[in-house]
Order: sequence, then structure tokens, then C-alpha cells
Amino acid sequence: MSENRKKRWPKLWPSLFVATVVLCFGASFLPTGMPRASAAVPPLESTLPTSCSNASSSPRHYQVAASPETVHWGFYSKNLAPVVAINSQDYVTLETITHHAGDDYDRMIAGDPAIEAIYNWTAEEKTISDRGPGVHILTGPVYVCGAEPGDLLEVRMVDLKLRPSGSDPTKTYGSNAAAWWGFQYDNHREEPAPREVITLYEMDATGEQDYATALYRYQWTPQTTPDGTVHETIDYPGIIVDHDTVTEIGETLEGVKVPLRLHLGSMGVAPSEAEVVDSIPPSYFGGNIDNRNIGIGTAMYYPVAVPGALFSGGDAHASQGDSELDGTAIETSITGVFQFVLHKQADLAGTILEGVNYPLLETPDSWIVHGFTFPNYLEALGDDAQSEIYTLSSLDPALKDSSAKLRDFLMNGMNLTEDEAFSLITVGADFAITQVVDGNWGVHGIIPKGIFDPANVKPKPVAG
Repeated sequence: MSENRKKRWPKLWPSLFVATVVLCFGASFLPTGMPRASAAVPPLESTLPTSCSNASSSPRHYQVAASPETVHWGFYSKNLAPVVAINSQDYVTLETITHHAGDDYDRMIAGDPAIEAIYNWTAEEKTISDRGPGVHILTGPVYVCGAEPGDLLEVRMVDLKLRPSGSDPTKTYGSNAAAWWGFQYDNHREEPAPREVITLYEMDATGEQDYATALYRYQWTPQTTPDGTVHETIDYPGIIVDHDTVTEIGETLEGVKVPLRLHLGSMGVAPSEAEVVDSIPPSYFGGNIDNRNIGIGTAMYYPVAVPGALFSGGDAHASQGDSELDGTAIETSITGVFQFVLHKQADLAGTILEGVNYPLLETPDSWIVHGFTFPNYLEALGDDAQSEIYTLSSLDPALKDSSAKLRDFLMNGMNLTEDEAFSLITVGADFAITQVVDGNWGVHGIIPKGIFDPANVKPKPVAG
């Protein structure tokens, strides 16, 4: 560095400091584009109302602890009794429990009374006998007072935290299952092929470390459940693996740190088309979307199909890549804080949310639309929809659905013509494979907010 440049730096520092302060101060007044949860979530209420009452002048906060009475295993249903009834703007803390905890009983079940009770299954007793037709343990439902078909429910992800292990409260454990429903199952090159493999991951429950590391892996072997059934594959929810029958391989992904991406794989409202709906295929009502982008500071919008909406959530993931290729993410247990905002149908006209009849994700910098092989497979496939959907999934119609939804969103929300929308989608949007393992495959389209002149963007509806 020349002598003149050395002398110039001390004179520049005061100016740079002032400029930085001014920019930071000014930035604090810039619109972020995302609805912000209140700085302080209200204190927890002592009781859980299950029927509607008059809304209070300020939001309230309720906690739904996971228990056999507050979870339902493997399905969404419009007939479920709510575990709590709330008003728009209220907060709910939901404890969610993974359906893969049986992959390592000692680390993921033992010592946690709630999970022990949910998984309890002996020759004499099975606490939750109604498991299926899907696999996910869902907490809920939450009844949103005033919600009616045609409304839109906004669910804001305020906070997500790993649930500490009952055996070591400083740790949380998660499981990845490379399973028979995974995209890789018929694409192995090493023997034995095909095979199912479980990989156990460890995480820091204190929040000091933001990554997961692999502990070990093992190949699935036939497992016998307490009813005497032998399960050659992972074909029933909540199987507890007998580790005397498997060989743990400790040298697994050594030196690899997987960044945490906490999210719930399955969140949604109850559909109207059937009494009981498999928790695996996602659809217009949300459900098992498995989008890793649905994290803290984002908001999901769901079209309400039944009175009260009946929101449930579960299938918590510590991390997942787009596609969820081999069958699952790092399946774990998470406690989340959510704020619920109801947008009445009459208030949607003339806003950016008008015409949204599909799951829509808002992040601080993007809008993300979700497309599927069938936008509403329950309606499209008739009486056999919940079995037929597993044989008909394809990414081609999923991309077509996602791009059409993104086109409509841009035409409505940003006042574009169809030709303008398709040009912008091609040069300014991204499409990603949400998942290829859930029966109704998903593609999501991502459009950045920052490419639009705010003057050309329709407003959001006033929060109810």
C-alpha cells in the first residue's frame, strides 16, 4: 500500500462510520414485505378453550402439549374435535412428535413421558391404535373461530425449537430413512439392492450449534411388532426397531456438518372431500408439502375448506433438501410457535391474495406457489383417489400446475398480462422439486419480491 493511501484511511473512517449509522437507521424504516409477529409473544394462558368466545382486545397465546389426546396419527379429518379454539391473531405453541422415533428408542423415545405414551404398544395395550392410512403424527386440530369455506388462513412461523432428548436434554436426535418409497430405491448400484437404510443424526438442543452430524447408520431388517406381525420393510407407522437385529455402522458421513433447516413437513387444514384423508399426499389444503423453505419468519396461506379450518401440524424436520429424494428428511421432534390470521373471503378482493386457492408461502424476500401432480387429487380421482394417487404421480403435471399458479398469481397480484407473466417467469423465477416421495409429487415456483416496483403490486388484505 502506498504512503498516500495509508494516510487517506484515517480521514475516511469518520465519514464511513457516519454513513453506516445513517444507512442502518434508515433501513429500520424500510418495509420488509413480511408481516411481523409482535416483538413479545403474549404469555401463555392457563386453559385451552375448545369452543369459541368473544375475541379479546389483544392476541392470546395457548400451548398444546403433545399427548395421546392431542395428536392424531396418519390422517387429516374434518370430523376431529378441536384441541383448542382460537381467534384470529392468537398464537399457539404446538409440540410435534416425529413418527420415526422408533428408529432409535433409547435416544428418541426413552425418558420423554409424552413420546413414551404416544408410542406405547405392548402385547396387552396399544395407546394409539388408530394409525393410518398415512404415517405422520399430527398435533391438533386448531379450530379458528369465524373461519368458513372460501376464507384464507395465514399461519405465521414465529419460532421453531428442537425438542430435547429424554435421555440427554442437551441433545436432539433425528432419523433419515432411505426407504422403499424413496426415488432411489430402484437405482442402487451396490449390493444388497434394493435395501432400506436408517441414518441417525445428532443435534445440539441448546441452540449453540446450527448443524447436524451423523452418529451411525444401519440396514433395515425384518421387525416384529407386538401383535406378532413381521414387517419386512418400513410399512407401518411407529415400528420400534429392535437394535439387537441390526448392525450399527459408526463410520458414517465423517467430517460432514449438515446445516439445520427447521421446518414442519406437514401442516394444513382439513379437506372437505372425505371423512378421513391420508396424511401422506399433499393437496390444496396443504398437508405433507415437505418444503424446506417453510421456516421461522415465513407465512403459509391455506384455503379454508371446512368451518373452523381445523389446522394440524407435524412431520417436523431438522433439515431437508429439495426433493426429499430417499424417502424422508432428518425426522425429529420440534416445538413451534405459530400465529394464526384469518382473511375473510370478502376482504380478499382487490388484494394480492385474491384468487389464491392453493398453499402459498411468503418469505421475507419471495413468494412461493406450490404445484402438484393433481392440484386436488381427492376431487380429480374420485372414490379411489387415496390409492390411485400413488400410481399416477409425475413431475410434468406438477410443473405445469406450479407454473400456471405462478402465472395467475402474477397476473392478479402484479397486474401483469399473461404474456408478461410467462416472460417474467422464464427470466426471473425459479422452480424446484419440492418432493418426489409423497404420492402427489410437488414442484414449487419462486418469484423474488425485489424485482417489482411496489407501486405495481396489489396490497395485502388488512389482517382480521
